[in-house]
Amino acid sequence: MNHAKPRLVVIGNGMAGARLVEDVLRRDRNRFDITVFGDEPYGCYNRILLSSVLNGSQNAKDIFLNPLSWYDENGVTLRAGVRITGIDRERCVVFGNDGSETEYDKLVLAMGSRPFVPPIEGADREGVFVFRTIDDCDAITEYAHNAQKALVIGGGLLGLESARGLLTHDVDVTVVEMGDHLMTQQLDATGGALLGKTMEAMGVTVLTNRLTSRIVGETRVLGIEFKDGEGVDTDMVVISAGIRANAELAKEAGIATERGVLVDDRLQTDDPNIYAVGEVAQHRGIVYGLVAPLYEQSKVLAEVLVDAETPSVYLGSKLATKLKVMGVELASLGRINDIQEGDEVVSYVEPSRGVYKKLVIRNGALAAGCLLGEADTADLLMQMFHQEAQVPERRADLLFGRTSGELGLDVKEIADETFICTCNQATKGAICSAIDSGKTSLSSIAATTKAGTGCGGCRPLVQQLIDVYAMNAIHDPSENWYVPGVPYDKPDLIREVTARRLKSVSAVLNALGNGNEDAETKTGLASLLRSVWNDEYVDERDHRFINDRVHANIQNDGTFSVVPRMYGGVTTPDQLRRIADVADKYQAKMVKVTGGQRIDLLGVKKEDLPAIWEELDMPSGHAYTKAFRTCKTCVGTEFCRYGVGDSTGLGIKVEQKFQGLEFPHKMKLAASGCPRNCAESSTKDVGYIAVEDGWDVLIGGAAGSRVRAGD
Repeated sequence: MNHAKPRLVVIGNGMAGARLVEDVLRRDRNRFDITVFGDEPYGCYNRILLSSVLNGSQNAKDIFLNPLSWYDENGVTLRAGVRITGIDRERCVVFGNDGSETEYDKLVLAMGSRPFVPPIEGADREGVFVFRTIDDCDAITEYAHNAQKALVIGGGLLGLESARGLLTHDVDVTVVEMGDHLMTQQLDATGGALLGKTMEAMGVTVLTNRLTSRIVGETRVLGIEFKDGEGVDTDMVVISAGIRANAELAKEAGIATERGVLVDDRLQTDDPNIYAVGEVAQHRGIVYGLVAPLYEQSKVLAEVLVDAETPSVYLGSKLATKLKVMGVELASLGRINDIQEGDEVVSYVEPSRGVYKKLVIRNGALAAGCLLGEADTADLLMQMFHQEAQVPERRADLLFGRTSGELGLDVKEIADETFICTCNQATKGAICSAIDSGKTSLSSIAATTKAGTGCGGCRPLVQQLIDVYAMNAIHDPSENWYVPGVPYDKPDLIREVTARRLKSVSAVLNALGNGNEDAETKTGLASLLRSVWNDEYVDERDHRFINDRVHANIQNDGTFSVVPRMYGGVTTPDQLRRIADVADKYQAKMVKVTGGQRIDLLGVKKEDLPAIWEELDMPSGHAYTKAFRTCKTCVGTEFCRYGVGDSTGLGIKVEQKFQGLEFPHKMKLAASGCPRNCAESSTKDVGYIAVEDGWDVLIGGAAGSRVRAGD
């Protein structure tokens, strides 16, 4: 290492510390020799998405912002898994728990925060967890496998996200909040109560005004006891009662601290060589816990470190965030409970849909607000809030948009450094750069910047950016083709197909294709042509896969599997006898119940397939083709004590209506009779989840190599 350069040491490899290193490198890659210490044995990951890891909708490896390789590639020394135990300010040295001593010229404290564990008796019992790291997610998930009941102490954002994650592990979940309503930082009593009712409809028990005094159990958790003597049985407890800044290291070194490490407007401590950033820093009396303020601090501090003469200062941040709580949209601006004399309060509540909107207008500008359950105007409100713009005279426009349907947000006025996607910290500038390079669809923007791959709330604004800025972009025309090799988007392709009366795949390829005849092209065209021409469609068997031609799934040994359909997973004794007789007669190597509620006969010879289907006299379950496969169901209201909707009946109707309908890709559906989601509807191409007044419909879910919750 070339010590002719000044040595910059960063204690903390979380989102604030890692972002600071990025900002420093962005301004001057050769300014410092940089060493970063992190308690965890990983690179930097996005803590905002930990709830998605806990609920299984994302893999832990997919939330990393800077993997270990990033540090080597950028010439940064990362001491992953090494905790700093002391600072010698006179010698300018930090001490690691591995016995190391590291000298610094400039030191940045970015230790972040830790979960606050209230003084509850028994908090050290087996089965008690906090929720802060990837390792916490792993530990909670593993323990939940053997639990039936789980309890979350804390009704704030992380507490509710913990509850959502636990629901997916098939445990009964209770949330305990000491205040009189949920999310006291973001919602008032009306909004908090409405959110509580929405959560209970999802299967979560909510207890407010409860102060936990003791965790019951000799060695492991058996329940909790409240201060009033009442209690609740539970197998595990997740404590999510807030955070505390990790300021002890600074305090022991003699650096001024209160709730956090005290810093001035240049993020400098009372030691001229030491700075602090992120959740450990206390600026003008405030310790910030949101990501956007931490990144604003990082930008200023990077400028200060690289150029000591820069006039850059940090004057504080306005608190605003848009997220999803238990899948419910929430936008929060400022302090909703801070209402002053002369303020104008505009509100709207629709209990049946769980919608609550409230704005506080001060001196003609938006001072605070919350949107719960419906956040269509959130992007507009956040921009007006940050810019302190005057609000329109018709206040309803702020809650519902203009009567024309437009939200009134001019995306050209948004600054390039503004986060469009707060989940993945994708700025307007980054998204516009991707658009300029030819990425002009939501999917390509997501692949390039990760915008829209978190909670999804930013997608409408990303689409607006595409609409406004894509006109000057370098377009890749194939991005809009319906299938590879045929240079038309879907509307134009349908127009050409109908005008030329092209009724077969080969006819389309011969007339419109460019020589590409891969499987994706053929299956996509087959699906389109069948929907356009119906009975006039010319089905060319040689353009089908072997599976489609013989109605069976070819296996690795050349034999086939035969999967008869069972509507909604329901069968009859007669059908079972036929299946058993066929399996015996044709010597199936295995008889298996599939994940799609059907019985699979494997190891069947090709020459036996026609006779098998004739003797079964049952429809095919289409387990082999690019078509509607199955609608998985739970028992719903017919047998389940939690059921609120007839999921079995719906599943049977869906299968009978859509069996065999071809698509460009296989389609798997599911119907769950209540929000406990036993049929795993949230990770299907289309899913139905019964709620009190009908069905929630989700689309775009996946449970393959990449798990994704439906929208």
